[in-house]
Amino acid sequence: MTDKKYENLIIQDFNTGKDHIGTLLFQFDDKVMKGTPFFTDAAWIWPKPEKIVMESKPHSHEFEEVVTLFGSDPENPRDLCGEVEFWLGDEKYTITESSIIYVPRGVMHCPLIFHRVDRPIFHYIVGNDGKYTA
Repeated sequence: MTDKKYENLIIQDFNTGKDHIGTLLFQFDDKVMKGTPFFTDAAWIWPKPEKIVMESKPHSHEFEEVVTLFGSDPENPRDLCGEVEFWLGDEKYTITESSIIYVPRGVMHCPLIFHRVDRPIFHYIVGNDGKYTA
């Protein structure tokens, strides 16, 4: 990029290395851009023969959070291309469609378990705090 007034607001430094879950593309928070009022993480979850436990323990936050799960079938974008278990409070949800989940401040949530991943699933979270704290 050239030296422009707002070029520091465009972040293109993404991770491309796979880990045991998939590829954590980026984590954006107060460490990346000082003073930001929110955080976000984005990842691809790759197909695996075994279940993937993203978050094993229930927890809550002092901020609001949005958790997203999107399938990668261009012919059927509603299809999650897998099966995910997600808990809100004491209620278990089995998710098989692309979803946006709003988690209000103080509400217990998780575990987050990918029981089946048939095709890549795009997952990101965003919260209205400068850093993620469980």
